[in-house]
This record gives sequence, structure tokens and C-alpha cells, in this order.
Amino acid sequence: MNLSGDKEAGQNGTSGGKGEPGPQGPVGPPGTAMGQGPKGEKGDKGDCGIFGERGPKGDRGEPGLHGKHGYPGMRGDRGFRGLKGAKGSGMPQKRSAFSVGISPKKSFPPSGFPIRFDKIFYNEENHFNMSSNSFTCVHPGVYVFSFHITVRNQPLRATLVVNGSRKVRTRDSLYGQDIDQASTLVLLRLASGDQVWMETFRDWNGVYASSEDDSIFSGFLLYSDKA
Repeated sequence: MNLSGDKEAGQNGTSGGKGEPGPQGPVGPPGTAMGQGPKGEKGDKGDCGIFGERGPKGDRGEPGLHGKHGYPGMRGDRGFRGLKGAKGSGMPQKRSAFSVGISPKKSFPPSGFPIRFDKIFYNEENHFNMSSNSFTCVHPGVYVFSFHITVRNQPLRATLVVNGSRKVRTRDSLYGQDIDQASTLVLLRLASGDQVWMETFRDWNGVYASSEDDSIFSGFLLYSDKA
């Protein structure tokens, strides 16, 4: 042992064993974009996949709403002309008509006799006899007869006569200078040879005509009976 006080260096000791790992340090800040790698190239398109099997039929859907009416279509072309019909029988149509009146001088005809109509409006078939003042049926069938009589000064009783039988009657109880009209229309079935005329009776013969007023008797065949 050195007592002089000088110290001498001691020898190094042996290395100790490895210590236990220390605790994990805090998370560092994120890296910069410079550290990101370059974008890769676009890959090739893959092959088309296999179609799957057809699924089951679905339920029937609800009916849809009615659509709007469409616009009218274009007019079609004209059709072909039809075949000519068969020739008709060529039978002439049966005609019978007349319309006559009285002149002013024949006003107030005597009662109980056919009224004398001396003014012709239509009588082409000559079925109204101007001498007997009556219509004679030539074609059996249904006829229309009408008369329009101007009445003045005295009353009127007029009748349509068929073969002497009074079929239609009318009256007008007029007195004085007033003017009135009496008229009627009737359908009658006539046989061949039947005669029709007009007359007044009971002295009520106020049938009148002038340059401004007419009294007219008319008739025509509506349809003939079958032959």
C-alpha cells in the first residue's frame, strides 16, 4: 500500500449484461409527399365474365294507365269502282197528283154541289176532271188530300166527299168583313174508279178568292197498292 498519496488508476471492470428494452417512443410526424412512389401503369382489360343463368319469371305487374288518343290517320286512297248493277225492270212509276183553286168570280159557291175549281196549279195526269169538278182514282193506293180555304163575309161548312159520302168536315163561323182560313189534311185509301170532290152545305158557303187570296184543293198518290 502506497501511503504517499499518489493514486494509481484501477483496472476496468467487466462489461455488464444487455439491459431490458426501453419503452416505445412517441409516433413521429408523417412523411412528406416526396416519399410517395410513382403511379403505376394501367393494367390490361380483363376477359368478359361468363353470363349467369336466367332467373325465374317475375310476377305480373299492375296494368298501366291508358294512353292518350292518337291523331287521326291520313285519308286512305279512293277504292275501286264497284261493278255495274243489274238492269232494272224498267216499270214506269205510277203518278197521280193535282192542285186546283177557284177564281174570284167563283167565290161563295152554291151548297150541296161540288165546288167548281177553275184555276189549275197542277193537273198533268188529268186525273182531276174540270167538268165534273172531281178527282177520279186511276191507281189504287193511299192518297193525301188537303185543302186551304179563305173565308170571308159569311161562315163556312166544307166537306171532303168520297163517292157521295162525306169523309172530312170543317167549319169556320165567321161574319162581317173579316178574313179567315180553314184547312185540313187527310190520308185516304182509294180503289180504282173512286171519285173525290169538295162541297159546302147548310148554306155556309163562305169560300172566297181574290187577287190576293186563294182557296186551294190538292191531292196526290202517296204509294200505290201492289199489282
